[in-house]
Amino acid sequence: MPSRKLIEPRSTGHRSFDNADDAVAAIRDIHDGGTKFLRRHLGKALCGAWPRGRCRAYYPEISITTDTHARLDSRFAFGFVAEPGTYSTTLTQPRLFDKYLRQQVSLLLQNHGVPVTVGPSRTPIPVHFAIGGDFKLGPMRGHDSPQGVDGPGAPEAGGKFPLRDHFDVPDLSTIGDEIANCTAEQQPGGAMPLAPFTAQRVDYSLARLAHYTATDPEHFQNHVLFTNYQFYVDEFAAFAQEALNDSESGYAAFVAPGNRVSTKAVDVDMPAGNLPQMPAYHLKRRNASGISLVNIGIGPSNAKTATDHVAVLRPHAWLMLGHCAGLRNSQNLGDYVLAHAYVREDHVLDADLPVWIPVPALAEVQIALEAAVEEVTELSGFELKRIMRTGTVATIDNRNWELRDQSGPVQRLSQSRAIALDMESATIAANGFRFRVPYGSLLCVSDKPLHGELKLPGTATEFYRTQVGRHLKIGIRAMEMLREMPLERLHSRKLRSFDETAFL
Repeated sequence: MPSRKLIEPRSTGHRSFDNADDAVAAIRDIHDGGTKFLRRHLGKALCGAWPRGRCRAYYPEISITTDTHARLDSRFAFGFVAEPGTYSTTLTQPRLFDKYLRQQVSLLLQNHGVPVTVGPSRTPIPVHFAIGGDFKLGPMRGHDSPQGVDGPGAPEAGGKFPLRDHFDVPDLSTIGDEIANCTAEQQPGGAMPLAPFTAQRVDYSLARLAHYTATDPEHFQNHVLFTNYQFYVDEFAAFAQEALNDSESGYAAFVAPGNRVSTKAVDVDMPAGNLPQMPAYHLKRRNASGISLVNIGIGPSNAKTATDHVAVLRPHAWLMLGHCAGLRNSQNLGDYVLAHAYVREDHVLDADLPVWIPVPALAEVQIALEAAVEEVTELSGFELKRIMRTGTVATIDNRNWELRDQSGPVQRLSQSRAIALDMESATIAANGFRFRVPYGSLLCVSDKPLHGELKLPGTATEFYRTQVGRHLKIGIRAMEMLREMPLERLHSRKLRSFDETAFL
């Protein structure tokens, strides 16, 4: 069968830039032109005017070539390539990532003194990622192909939609984490990666985020809290209401699932009825310096899913605020556990990050969390030890681990010196390590199953009522402290591999 004729937008070619603003503008022009081209042709197709060939537009690409080894301030963890060669990456959604791109490109230009090159790549933009959430699918007319595949608009039209015959669709072979996992194979003569994620991988996660959280990615802030209980959401909404009515807070809006936006209002607009799988709430501040909270629910699978997708937004830090089982008799219900090491029995990341890889505590995050506990509880020094312990947290994938033969898990927990057990913290920390996002965990002891204090309805309700508010305030305060820290200090070199990408 002869190949279909390619219908492509007019190319501007590849151009060199020594100014980050101009380079990002060129990236935006290529992406905007390509997505508009695909949207226009898809809209015509849905009305029956099918293209006489395959419509294809390409992601923008940025590259840099240097012939010298970098001689830079060794304290910095990003913003430069490690050795001579050509480095490139495809890019998407430049308006969403405008500040990030300007920063990363500026560092490249500053650190290497050579221009960057911007132009269309050879990676097609899948039509699914081009149409966006505001694209209105109309009825199909005049083109019902019995050999086509189901696609957008087909259910309403009662027919088949030959999408793959005329447009590019997502290609799983180009949507992976080989770069982040340090397993990408260098092709002879090919460019080395410039960023941890390709454009298709980013677009895939942006679509998943909107689906799982019911908020658009543009609302996510640079500081992300993960929790596993609705109680924290209620407290976060109450905090947001106070912050929005405080003209000195710097917070400007609160966004709830369904993209429900509240500004300087008496009551924040919270959704009623069914919620998405992982509802997200965003207390917004200038330059995305506010705080997002995602209720991931219970379990390591949810924790991995959420962090897999939030990672493409390149947040400055994420923290887990949740409940745990206290494993020591000396602990009390309501005590805090600041994780400084993790035992990983969650298994969901074993193929991406083998369990023999240590997940270190990050000093900058640990200091902020401890300082926040001191500030909120008004305890310090030796007195702080009454309510908080620093130690190893074990994360397991079996919520009913207590019912198993105690000689197995309990013995391993004792050997590991673990002081607490939950179902999300190690997963979130491990994915932070894997994706180079600063991470931490501050947990609250809600039961002590090894010592006869089980989580029962009456005691649990009272515990949540008295402890959740203070716990959340500590997490928020820690994030506010991290917000004041320079990015180059917060992003530790401990998170960077031997052959690291220049882009954060």
